[in-house]
Amino acid sequence: MEKKVIILNDQGLHARPAGILVKAASQFKSAVEIKTDKKAANAKSLMSVMGLGLVKGSEITISATGEDEVTALETLVTLINSKFA
Repeated sequence: MEKKVIILNDQGLHARPAGILVKAASQFKSAVEIKTDKKAANAKSLMSVMGLGLVKGSEITISATGEDEVTALETLVTLINSKFA
């Protein structure tokens, strides 16, 4: 499963929101990946996520594969759309 989302928070995906995203992704058994048009990152790795250099307005695709993929995808999309609040 995968879904496209836009990074909405003003500072993009800097250390704090990236940490929140990684923590959320790590609670699922499914493999979770974040893709841009040029790179891909393991959503459970802080260094990998921060390496994407995502700024406000960046379009990403979140994909999840595994037994809890639906819940993982919904959780992460909701988190990004709420600006990590």
